[in-house]
Amino acid sequence: QLQVVESGGGLVQPGGSLRLSCVASGFKLDSYTIGWFRQAPGAEREGGSCINSFGPRTDYADSVKGRFTVSRDNAKNTSYLQMNNLRPEGTAVNYCAASDTYYDCTTDSHNYANWGRGTEVTVSS
Repeated sequence: QLQVVESGGGLVQPGGSLRLSCVASGFKLDSYTIGWFRQAPGAEREGGSCINSFGPRTDYADSVKGRFTVSRDNAKNTSYLQMNNLRPEGTAVNYCAASDTYYDCTTDSHNYANWGRGTEVTVSS
């Protein structure tokens, strides 16, 4: 059984930070690209931040570039999304997903598989 589970979401004030975790089970994460996606209320899902196997390549959407950092700890079978300087428009359910081939998550989500159920981030005063 292959799955990823997100955690770390919650309520944060504007300008605050959260670190999300994506833990994989049933497969070795070091063989997979990890993409982080978000779906804001009333909006379609979009990417995102992604990191390929062993972490030498990352891609970021313009909306999060400079504020978010994606990383991975293959020994723990975990990817992290460090979210800094959160904005109210950052309120969204955040998902991670795995792909055995690198796809730029900022432009392509359809080829990612093994989606988690998401963790909700609410940015509000």
